[in-house]
Amino acid sequence: METFAQAVALVATQEALLAIVLSCMFGLFVGAIPGLTATMATAILVPFTFYMSPIPAIATVIACTAMAIAAGDIPSALLRIPGTPSSAAYTEEAYAMTKQGRGSQALGISIVASCIGGLFGFVVLAITAPMLAKAALRFSSFEYFWLAVLGLSCASLISSGGPLKGLLALFLGLSVSTIGMDPLTGTPRFTFGTVDLMGGISFVPAMIGLFAIGEMLKYRPGATALTAAAQVKNPYKGIGAILRKYQVNLWRGSAFGTLIGALPGAGGDLGAWISYAMAKRFSKTPEKFGKGHEEGLVEAGACNNSALSAAWIPAMVFGIPGDAVTAIAVGILFMKGLNPGPQLLTQNPQNFYAVMLIFLIANLLLIPLGWLAVRAANKIFRISRAYLNGGIIVFSVVGAYAAENSVFGILVMGLFGALAYVFHRARFPVAPIILGMVMGPMLEHNFTTSMIISQGNPLGFFSRPLAATLGAIVILLWISPLIVRLLRRRSPAQAAGPSVSE
Repeated sequence: METFAQAVALVATQEALLAIVLSCMFGLFVGAIPGLTATMATAILVPFTFYMSPIPAIATVIACTAMAIAAGDIPSALLRIPGTPSSAAYTEEAYAMTKQGRGSQALGISIVASCIGGLFGFVVLAITAPMLAKAALRFSSFEYFWLAVLGLSCASLISSGGPLKGLLALFLGLSVSTIGMDPLTGTPRFTFGTVDLMGGISFVPAMIGLFAIGEMLKYRPGATALTAAAQVKNPYKGIGAILRKYQVNLWRGSAFGTLIGALPGAGGDLGAWISYAMAKRFSKTPEKFGKGHEEGLVEAGACNNSALSAAWIPAMVFGIPGDAVTAIAVGILFMKGLNPGPQLLTQNPQNFYAVMLIFLIANLLLIPLGWLAVRAANKIFRISRAYLNGGIIVFSVVGAYAAENSVFGILVMGLFGALAYVFHRARFPVAPIILGMVMGPMLEHNFTTSMIISQGNPLGFFSRPLAATLGAIVILLWISPLIVRLLRRRSPAQAAGPSVSE
């Protein structure tokens, strides 16, 4: 109890509370602007933490990220341009609701589900951090390979153009991810002698091009950003009834996000894709997905922020970053003398629980500040689409340049924007391309590492209990459509059997 009181005293300072509020507002602004990501927002704030005390410095990162992740759903729903990579998983769903005049509902679901998911992750993080971190450390390259395959398998479930088109787009993303240096041998691949390609193609300018620039190319003169059907009023009206209806999805998304976030390197982006796919797989009405259905938004929205909270489990307890944001935060912790690791819980437990309280405050602020952000976006996006497009392009260019720190990032953005336009005309989904680019390096690295460990024996992927379990789940996911089809064919035959014998 004394430790908790010390943690409260650390957070309840004017410097810490001011840092939380200002960081939340900045995160909302960045997350709501297409082309700017939560990681980018965190990176921008790092120089300001040099002059802060340790707890306010970490509070800046936590609060900014939590808000940016939630705010990324605003342009996703209103403009069909995801503000963050995780919101790309359900952009089509949210935008379909907006076209039906239910944009307020879509945003309300995203904000409230994110808040509940974040609070769920906070509770799990505060109570079971050491236990979950130990479980995450048991994952080897074999388990991470199957986890990556599981994420990629979801592409066929998520894609709006059908499994075949989704897989083709996914393979394109995987192909792009192989550009650059071989992770094991250091050999250049598909660089064509170009130095800019040595480091590979960053998914940030690619994502900006596929979604932001691709959407700009579809612009028709005279249009406004929001149609009459897309006007946002009270985002929280009727949300309680929706969440009660889909409470299984809400808690399943929160639980899954917590588990996936605790795995170093997995991140909330992967969790959003898988949780949305799970919602569709286990739904009683899967045919409604992609046409403006609330079920997938509830589950993926809850998964987003719960994964964000859980990503701090390996970061705080073992010093292993769970994602890009926690990698920045771990650097700040070292810089401030709060070396993350088991000693943080034993020698300075008040600092650990202070971080937990910051999570609580940041997620509770999602509700009021989220309402303000939606109302502000409603006014901003009402202006002429031509002016709004100009602003989006400026931010997109800045985001693409910052990702590569060179003009090459802008070129990548333009090329992928043209590709998105072609894909839209051919009715191919573009979201699986990003999934393939994000998961490709993880898949390749863990596959090659596992093959070296097993000396080329494929059975090595089933040599560990955790790997065998994940492998069985993936294989079952692959063959389940075939099994269902065979059972459907067999059941009419069985029903017809007695009548024939009679």
